Amino acid sequence: MRSSSSILIADKNFLTRVGLELLVGELRGFEVVPSVCGDKKDLTSQISLSKPDLVLVDFSSLGISIAELNQITSTHKKTKFIAFSSIMNKNEMNSVLNCRINGYLLKECEKAEILEAINASLKGEKFVCGKIVSLLTTEKEINSNNSYIKTLKCDGLTVTEREIEIIVEISLGLSNKQIADKLHLSTHTVNTHRKNIMLKLGVNNTAGIVIFAVKNQLLETNFSL
Repeated sequence: MRSSSSILIADKNFLTRVGLELLVGELRGFEVVPSVCGDKKDLTSQISLSKPDLVLVDFSSLGISIAELNQITSTHKKTKFIAFSSIMNKNEMNSVLNCRINGYLLKECEKAEILEAINASLKGEKFVCGKIVSLLTTEKEINSNNSYIKTLKCDGLTVTEREIEIIVEISLGLSNKQIADKLHLSTHTVNTHRKNIMLKLGVNNTAGIVIFAVKNQLLETNFSL
C-alpha cells in the first residue's frame, strides 16, 4: 500500500513540466509518477497504468478539448484533477469548471498557490485561482448556469480550516499582507482565499465576512447577530 500521494504531471511544455516535477519533488509525502507530454491517449494510458491520486494537467497543451477533459475526469473518478490553462474566454473557463475537477489554476499562478491547490485537491476540496474567480464573478452564469460555482454556495459546504483561519484574521482587521506574513503564505495566495471565501459565503465585502465570523462564533465578542 502506497504511503505517499502520487501525482501525475501532464504538460507538453518542457519548462512547465520540469518546473512542476521539481516543485512536487520538494514536498514530503508526494511521489511523482512518469509524466505525460503526448496526447489524450498517452494521458489516459498513464492514468490507467499509474493510478495516480492527483493529475496536474494542461489539457490544451496536449490537444485535449474541454469535452474530452470532462470525459477523462468522469471516467477516472478515483483520481483528483487540477486543470491548468492560460487565460481563456469566460465561456470556456466556465466549461472547464463544469468538468469533474478539484482545482483550476492559470499557468501564471505562484508556487504557494499551486501548493495550496494540491493540498486542497487531495483532501477532496475545491480550489480555484483567484484571478479566475475575479474574471467570472461578474458573470450571470455564476449564479445560474455554472454548476461548479453553485456547489460552492450550497448550504452543506464546509469551509476549510485554512479558510477559517483567514476569515478570523480578516475579521480582526488584518490586511492581506499581514495575514500572509502571519500564516507564512504569499499575498497572492491570501487574496485567492479571500475571493474563494466571499464566493462561498455569497458576500461581496469584508463586512459580510465579519458577520459570518460572528454568527458562527469564530470571534470572541460581547454581542451576537
